Amino acid sequence: MTDTAEAPFGVYAPDDLKYDERGLIPAIIQVAETNEVVMVGFMNEQTLRQTLEIGQAVFWSRSRQEVWHKGATSGDYFNVVGVKTDCDQDVLLVQVELTGAVCHTGAHSDFVEADDVTERVVVLDRSQDA
Repeated sequence: MTDTAEAPFGVYAPDDLKYDERGLIPAIIQVAETNEVVMVGFMNEQTLRQTLEIGQAVFWSRSRQEVWHKGATSGDYFNVVGVKTDCDQDVLLVQVELTGAVCHTGAHSDFVEADDVTERVVVLDRSQDA
């Protein structure tokens, strides 16, 4: 096992991590300046290595089944300033500086606002009464 003090960005070596049966590990994306969580993506060993080498977030797209360099098409890159793993080494926390939007809709986050969640919960509750 690699010592975190010697590994890039303080993360264990990519081959020391616990990937799922598809070879993926969840990557929580956090804005370094504010600690806001804005996205959850997935990385495999190859995309984690690319991320560490170029200093920009690279993911594995589960829907497209291909490597996805965030920002390569939109110009909205995630510049990586830190990568950490949890104590079980099965989740990554990737701290980034944003260069633009996070979501393909142009939003600052992939997560819905609290009002949207409340409206969705109400709709779900009504459908259960039917």
